[in-house]
Amino acid sequence: MSRLLPRTLLTPAVLAIAIVSIVPLLITVYYAFIRFSLLNPAEQGFHALDNFHFFFSDGAFLPALRNTFVLLFAVMCITVLGGAALALLIDDAFPGRTVVRVLLISPFLVMPAVNALMWKNMLLNPIYGLFAQVSGLFGVTPIDWLSSYPLLSIIMMVSWQWLPFACLIFMTALQSMDREQLEAARIDGASYLQTLRYLTVPHLARAVSVVLMIEMIFLLSIFAEIFTTTGGAPGFDTTTITFMIYQQALQAYDIGAASAGALFAVLLANIAAFFLMRVIGNNLAK
Repeated sequence: MSRLLPRTLLTPAVLAIAIVSIVPLLITVYYAFIRFSLLNPAEQGFHALDNFHFFFSDGAFLPALRNTFVLLFAVMCITVLGGAALALLIDDAFPGRTVVRVLLISPFLVMPAVNALMWKNMLLNPIYGLFAQVSGLFGVTPIDWLSSYPLLSIIMMVSWQWLPFACLIFMTALQSMDREQLEAARIDGASYLQTLRYLTVPHLARAVSVVLMIEMIFLLSIFAEIFTTTGGAPGFDTTTITFMIYQQALQAYDIGAASAGALFAVLLANIAAFFLMRVIGNNLAK
């Protein structure tokens, strides 16, 4: 009887989670093994592993897989290192620190599509973009970033938006550090680098794991920036697994192949999560 009330109260939440996440996943698994095209929805049938073979043998698969890992690794490195540096920079009190913190966090509140349009038109445009204007001041020919360096452009857009998130998490973690321990280390003659290496970095290990985990989940599903700016072009240079799934589902209308790709993306996310939590988190904590 004592367990009946808590379970009853938890039932609506469990049902909501099942409806929102588990049911769509089961539907995706179902479609991954049948032949289902939106162009001919009446023609359906068991397709075994043919959808997976079709998705993996697509010419865009290997470039998309490479681009996904490059984008994921580059953005996480930039945000973790940059976020930690910014958090350390503004950890000590100074005039206007509250305003600076608000300004640092504000990019994270910008919608991804708006972020992409801002970078595309206001910063990276080779004619009237900010980067082109700065290049002109130094007599350098402006670069058409989205054509010459498309994946790097996407990395810059995404990093700019996710850097405040990492900075916020690290700022919160630094606030919980034992100040007496830091003072004792300074009194004993420890340099700033030694304090950073043996006290600050181990203390931030769990925060780093949290940042990597959350960013990895969301970065694997990056779509708006690519769709708004490059559309996966030129060639497959900015095509990712997520964008490839979109192309299969809403451009080729092949729901079966898109579902197979979605299951692969779920598996990829779980493998990456295991690696980040078990390997990187443990090494940082040592």
